[in-house]
Amino acid sequence: MKLNPVLPILFLALVTFLGGCRSRPLELYRPGDREVWQTVALPPAPVAQPTSQTMTQPNTENRPVVVMSTTMGDITIELFAAESPITTENFLQYVDSGHYNGTIFHRVIPNFMIQGGGFTENMVDRPTRDPIRNEAGNRISNRRSTIAMARTNVIDSATAQFFINVADNTALDGDGIRGGYAVFGRVIEGMDVVDRIVAVETTSRGPHDDVPATPVVIREVRRQS
Repeated sequence: MKLNPVLPILFLALVTFLGGCRSRPLELYRPGDREVWQTVALPPAPVAQPTSQTMTQPNTENRPVVVMSTTMGDITIELFAAESPITTENFLQYVDSGHYNGTIFHRVIPNFMIQGGGFTENMVDRPTRDPIRNEAGNRISNRRSTIAMARTNVIDSATAQFFINVADNTALDGDGIRGGYAVFGRVIEGMDVVDRIVAVETTSRGPHDDVPATPVVIREVRRQS
């Protein structure tokens, strides 16, 4: 039986169409890399604001404080150890080991957030420990000045990368089961520094977008209390 020459063309067009309909994943891949670049998903269209009945306020006790010294100034952060014990302990282990020293804020997006903790100035990622459990179930909202963990589209995949919200990004909230990004602290001094960082000129470096054209380096993160 003679094959209709139109059929292969129709099949190819159908495959191309279906491929284009797939939603873009939350993570970005580096060519030739097995690892997934941890990232924060851009929030969807605005949703209803969480009410006081659905979101909690952090406990006023058990709040370690760290100072993040950057090339643009210092950022002082208090951590919500009572509400986010796993995330806080994980973050402090990276602090104490010096992991963050010499890394950069590699992704900054105005009216959204600044993300760092994973790459050097040469965009080389640092090795990390195993991922931790997502504590977005603490119900603390991703409001301006809060710090939360970056992750892939796998819920329990956060390691060292974090982001500081420069806006009320309540679309990033979750319950730790259906998703969300776990808030584990807030900036108590230095939001002016955060605002200067998010306003810098950005560029693309390899597969990475929104990278500061002039590196914003985290010189040191140390415990204050």
